[in-house]
Amino acid sequence: MSVTAAATTPATPATPITRVAAYAAPAPGVPLERTTVPRRRVGPHDVLIDIKYAGICHSDIHQVRDGWGEGIYPMVPGHEIAGVVAEVGADVTRFTVGDRVGVGCMVDSCRVCEHCRNGQEQHCVQGMTGTYNAVGRDGEPTYGGYSTHLVVDENYTVRIPEGLALDVAAPLLCAGITLYSPLRHWKAGPGKKVAVVGLGGLGHMGVKMAHALGAEVTVLSQTLRKEADGRRLGATHFHATGDGTTFEKLAGTFDLILSTVSAPLALDAYLGLLKVDGALVNVGAPEEPVSLNLFSVIGGRKTLAGSMIGGIAETQEMLDFCAEHGLGSEIELIDADHINEAYARVLASDVRYRFVIDTSTI
Repeated sequence: MSVTAAATTPATPATPITRVAAYAAPAPGVPLERTTVPRRRVGPHDVLIDIKYAGICHSDIHQVRDGWGEGIYPMVPGHEIAGVVAEVGADVTRFTVGDRVGVGCMVDSCRVCEHCRNGQEQHCVQGMTGTYNAVGRDGEPTYGGYSTHLVVDENYTVRIPEGLALDVAAPLLCAGITLYSPLRHWKAGPGKKVAVVGLGGLGHMGVKMAHALGAEVTVLSQTLRKEADGRRLGATHFHATGDGTTFEKLAGTFDLILSTVSAPLALDAYLGLLKVDGALVNVGAPEEPVSLNLFSVIGGRKTLAGSMIGGIAETQEMLDFCAEHGLGSEIELIDADHINEAYARVLASDVRYRFVIDTSTI
């Protein structure tokens, strides 16, 4: 699903015609609270989504605390959005009222650069417009999915297949595509050994997807506390990185390692686990810098890489893949008044494996 040429003209700025209930951080590091935020008028190519569920991503916590730079407040987080189309603009062709849809980490891009034209809107030369904590092309701030409704261009909306329940599908719009994209790019599949570092909101989807793709999957976790879960989700092997012998025993084992952790990684140690021509791909985004001895990549012609989300077409492909293989996120459904408690539990690694907000409680 690439962005159509007809959508290259920015929407005319419109005065919001309504305010919707939401949960927002009024300032950096301040608990989220119930409020209202404006939503723009439904334009010709827009859909109005009645949000049913919104996942809580660690990225939300980073951003409401200015962990990745100065934010825009009040900030309504949420880029794992699942809902139902409530209204469509006059020129919308992809969706009708009642369709089950999702919105991920972006709601716009320039639409004309090389990457947008190639279906990689996440790499837009001018920068994609984030679903929240960003400024849209109309000059107004974007507000995310911790709210009851969202207006978004149909080109940045994806269809949630009937085989996926909306609550378990919501985290796929970030956590799912964040793991699916590098697994596809680095060709995980039969005959490949894939390791997932960290069994959390991202990592558990990485295990499920790599297994469904036919790879031999290993989980690398600090302890063996989640071993039973890892094996149930599709891992053949599970190792505790806190064991002083693990890195020595597994040296030269993996074709691909996906690091999902948000703390700085000992890159040299993990690069040592790769085969010749193997790749260590970071999808977790620590706030602190990390160091690297270049001999760790020179020896063995190894690749140290990063990956973010995928484009709109790849996100749709991921959802279809998950529906085909019965892959939903493992969730804990919460009411909106438990958001701040959920944030604390995410930081304590006390969730298996994704909090999802029932937005009817906002």
